[in-house]
Amino acid sequence: MLKVADIETFYGPSQALFGVNLEVNAGEMVALMGRNGMGKTTTIRSIFGLTQATRGTIEFESQEIRRLPAYRIAKAGLGLVPEGRRCFPNLSVRENLLVTARPGEWTLEKVATLFPRLEERRAQMAKTLSGGEQQMLAIGRALMTNPRLLVLDEATEGLAPVIRQEIWRAIRLLKEQGQATLLVDKSLSEILPIADRCTILEKGSTVWDGKPAALDSAVRDRYLGV
Repeated sequence: MLKVADIETFYGPSQALFGVNLEVNAGEMVALMGRNGMGKTTTIRSIFGLTQATRGTIEFESQEIRRLPAYRIAKAGLGLVPEGRRCFPNLSVRENLLVTARPGEWTLEKVATLFPRLEERRAQMAKTLSGGEQQMLAIGRALMTNPRLLVLDEATEGLAPVIRQEIWRAIRLLKEQGQATLLVDKSLSEILPIADRCTILEKGSTVWDGKPAALDSAVRDRYLGV
């Protein structure tokens, strides 16, 4: 479905990615992992054309998308839940969900089933929601585009424990429904039981890829330890 091969990305004269490789197949949940500052968000920005990779290939369903503008990448079937949520503050919950909606399986009713809190607050302005509710809204908004691949960048960062568990519950349900997902998060205890594969970045390069069961303590200490 998604194949990223040897991409390199720069911010001005500064190189951030030095050869990232990852794949997500249909129905898979892949965890993109690494310490802070190792290139995870830049990789996602490169996939979506928000910071264009200068070298390498990014293929989605066998189509090269590296040079496409962001809106065409979204139209191709990729849905992004960005770090920081970025809801439309002066639109209601319902309007946020409808503004980028596309026909498909995900509807207002189905999002309300996944996140009942959003149904309760459907008329509220997004700026009046708590941080956790805004995160639910960001996930719901991405699902309303009916993506073939959903990308979640730090979906539970900075949230209260009870809200984190609600988000993880939703992610597990998406996994059960066969939603292809690329997931960035630091919570190994939550990621490893549901991920089909893990890809680890170190200093802007892919240094490890494999099944969660193969992620032993030596690999964790070397690439993920504080």
